[in-house]
Amino acid sequence: MFKPKYFFTPLLAFSLLFGLTACGGDDIQTLTVYSGRSEKLIGPIFEAFEASTGIALEVRYGSSNDLALVLETEGDKTPADVFLSRSPGPVGYLEDQNALAPLSEDILNRVSADHRSPDGNWVGFAGRGRVLVYNIDETTEAELPASVFDLTDERFRDQVAIPGSNSSFQDWFTIFRLRNGDDAAINWLDDMVANGALFYPKNGAIVEAVGRNEIQFGLVNHYYNFQKVAANGDAQRSANWGFSEGDDGGLMIIASAAVLNQSDHQDLAQELIAFLLSDEQQTYLTESVYEYPLAIGVSPAAVLPDTPADTVGAIPIDDVSSAFTRTMEIIEASGILDQ
Repeated sequence: MFKPKYFFTPLLAFSLLFGLTACGGDDIQTLTVYSGRSEKLIGPIFEAFEASTGIALEVRYGSSNDLALVLETEGDKTPADVFLSRSPGPVGYLEDQNALAPLSEDILNRVSADHRSPDGNWVGFAGRGRVLVYNIDETTEAELPASVFDLTDERFRDQVAIPGSNSSFQDWFTIFRLRNGDDAAINWLDDMVANGALFYPKNGAIVEAVGRNEIQFGLVNHYYNFQKVAANGDAQRSANWGFSEGDDGGLMIIASAAVLNQSDHQDLAQELIAFLLSDEQQTYLTESVYEYPLAIGVSPAAVLPDTPADTVGAIPIDDVSSAFTRTMEIIEASGILDQ
């Protein structure tokens, strides 16, 4: 759905300090953004960008994977100028279709080399650690698994939620495949389904379900539970668990941004991505959303554990994007989405 433009923002003060060129008055310009990040998470940054620059944003929200496929179908006729993805798989997929424009060196140099496309066509702007969320009233830390492979044990039967249609999970599963081989990855997912793993469409729904003791465990991104604890305090009866160092269950997935090569507003589109990587917006992402900032020089929120050492960069990013379609085929064949 396209959202109407809006100009009120609690981040206005931050944005004015950033000092981007304004395009106000009768010269208001419009960018179209396809966003795989939800309005709840990214909307305040869009509002701040509009207020700071006078550039209006028309935003279409949706699944990162679905939006990537829409962009491929629309081709040169797409109205989109910028694409934001929850994970690098969908932007890498579009890069393979030659749908992305090169980003400026200033943007690329805001992050380390393992958080951007080797070809310079997209860049990461936030990190999301994969964790196991669990109900703290029903499980002690001593009972928690060391490895994601342990979740196929009988003791976890009917107790683990998997967001099989979520693009972050799908990117994680792609890396899992590349590290362990298709046979081992398919066997793990089939064993999870046979062990009664349950499908939930979204990470947030899993954290809520674990908190109210509807299910005991879930494979999610780390920041959802931090947000719930910040909102609910001790009433939130869930916590994150990180698997052992080096285990495949604990990778960090990076949210990514790109400019479409057919856009007639290349400079403005790159301005929006530069804004995402500004100190002020990176601080907002970590202090309010509880994600890991990727811009060099910006520290994670004090409440967060150390940045996961094992990121998507541990596997060549080109391999992740090229394996995107096969990952969806395997997940669909497992039956996890049919529940």
